[in-house]
Amino acid sequence: MSSSAPRTLADQLRSWPDDALVALLSARPDLATPTPHDTAQLASRAGSRASVLRVADGLNLLELAVVDALVAHGGTASLAELQSLVNADPQAVGDAAERLVALALVWGQPDALRCLSTVADALGTPISGLLATLGGPPGSLDPEKVPDLVAQLNPEAAKVLDHLERTNATGTIGSAESAVAPLLELGLLVRREKDQVVVPREVAIALRGGRTTRERVDIAPTLATSDRDAALVDRAAAGAAFEVVRHVELLLEHWGTHPPAALRGGGLGVRDLKAASVLMHVNERVAALLVETTLAAGLLAVGHTDEVDAAWLPTETFDHWLAAPVADRWTRLALAWLGNPRLTGLVGSRQQGKTVNALAPELERSWLEATRREALAELAAMPSGRVLAVGTGLASLVERLRWLRPRRPATRAEAVAWTIEEASALGVLALGGMSSHGRVLVESSDPGHQAPHALQPLLPEPVTHVMVQADLTAVAPGPLEQELARNLATLADVESRGGATVYRFNERSVRRAFDSGWSLAEVHAFLNASSATEIPQPLRYLVDDVSRKFGTVRVGAAESFLRSDDEVALAELVHDPRTASLRLRRIAPTVVVSDIPVDVLLPRLRDLGVAPVVEAPDGTVRLARKEAFRARVPASRARPAEAARTSARVAAVVTAVRAGDRAEANRPPDADRAGLRRTAPVSLLAQLRE
Repeated sequence: MSSSAPRTLADQLRSWPDDALVALLSARPDLATPTPHDTAQLASRAGSRASVLRVADGLNLLELAVVDALVAHGGTASLAELQSLVNADPQAVGDAAERLVALALVWGQPDALRCLSTVADALGTPISGLLATLGGPPGSLDPEKVPDLVAQLNPEAAKVLDHLERTNATGTIGSAESAVAPLLELGLLVRREKDQVVVPREVAIALRGGRTTRERVDIAPTLATSDRDAALVDRAAAGAAFEVVRHVELLLEHWGTHPPAALRGGGLGVRDLKAASVLMHVNERVAALLVETTLAAGLLAVGHTDEVDAAWLPTETFDHWLAAPVADRWTRLALAWLGNPRLTGLVGSRQQGKTVNALAPELERSWLEATRREALAELAAMPSGRVLAVGTGLASLVERLRWLRPRRPATRAEAVAWTIEEASALGVLALGGMSSHGRVLVESSDPGHQAPHALQPLLPEPVTHVMVQADLTAVAPGPLEQELARNLATLADVESRGGATVYRFNERSVRRAFDSGWSLAEVHAFLNASSATEIPQPLRYLVDDVSRKFGTVRVGAAESFLRSDDEVALAELVHDPRTASLRLRRIAPTVVVSDIPVDVLLPRLRDLGVAPVVEAPDGTVRLARKEAFRARVPASRARPAEAARTSARVAAVVTAVRAGDRAEANRPPDADRAGLRRTAPVSLLAQLRE
């Protein structure tokens, strides 16, 4: 920076090197959109109320205290004066002031630092809700006289003054007029409104020993931690990550054929969320988390089916996601959750008299992503083998984040707790500590490529076989290869999940394979190839028996008809008392008709133990498996720009600003009279403000 004192913030920004401007625009990206015409417009935009509020949300307690002290000193002070006012180490105050200058909240030289004129108005005094600082406007007292005046007070007045000073509150006179009157007379309180009083700034500072706060503001709370084997943390997190991928795959494959309807307000129904939790064998909070994460990852969107106008469907991206390795699939989900601004923890609670639904649009919070990243960054900074202490670790993390970001909303404590809970469910954390792949996810500049490499060695190797048993079950001794798992799920029902998954064969599950187009030979070939044990005789008999009955009855439209070469079986079906509601009428030895539609008749016959197939108009067999629907990926769910693209854009903005400065410097002297100068609205506002 230039050694000469700048006259304005714009002058200071012009004197900065390009890398300083790049750092400013990276820290305050709102200043770069749209591209400023020149440095004057950049400086004006930096002082706007919205931008000041946005950057102040990222300041820690010490930096806010420095701004407080600068405002208390009238908006201009030397670094030495700030170091004497702020209750902190002088070096820490200097570092905080330097960062405030780099953020363009403060400008000038160390002997005369100035805060932007909009800072006090935009942020208020005190700036931080955690700071019990300068509650009122400046009075007219000499700070050196304050101790003598306080000594003259009666106990009741002293108690009122002490309370207002410590809580930084605005007092209402009311019934305490007798105690307030001497304070007003001595100038220890000043009126803000007719019946409201506050402590003047110089009185508050004098009562705090010449400091703006009683407590030190440069000491960040430490995390309460304990020891835990790092390898154990990694294994537990990897297990959770594997389960997350399996649950999402199971859910979206089911929703592809049985999609839940989208609510008119844009959410997921309570019953559908409960059904999803039962399907995935998780509680409803985890089910809501996984549903929201699939939406953020672009794997889920609102689409249309033949029966439902608006339904939640897997997107076209889901099919590509299925073909990727497990580690890559988990990384996509974890990154989507990390950048998701939706407060999933509110799902199921009641807000404004109604239940909050999953996927509802009102869940978005602009501050959530930053809070989530800051919480995980604190855990990632802990040494390997250290985790949050049970009972006290979470509370200490909340306190540390409150020091780091005092201006964040009151719901931050809940948001931090939900972040830890969700990160543990997703496999980023485990046992209160950061996993190795979670650390790469949080700290790496390219987590999309590096996180899968960190997770892959921790995942179990997929198995290529199952053990088929005589009780019509098959045991998978580990995670199955994707194709094997998909085919086995077609032929058998999952009975239990865990370290070893148990599948059960029954008549309905085997018929499902035939409905999907498998032949008898293909079923037997698959069982022989995938089983590490000999196929037991009961399973062979079950498959052969279902195959013999499969397709012996054919259903068509009369509204519908049934045709079978087995006249005896058809006669039994017509005279069965359970089929009375189907209104079957025999019109030939091998043909029965009904006035019930095919889509109603078919499942009713299957419930009775019949294995019919649908016959097309030309007499061929039409497979009756469910059609899998897909939705298009919404444009708003596109993946964010990479860091390289962002840095390139910032560099381009700096180049444009420099070009604007050169154009302004070379403007002809008579340009104003000739009407060649175009003044932007923000520039006019800056000139009016000056």
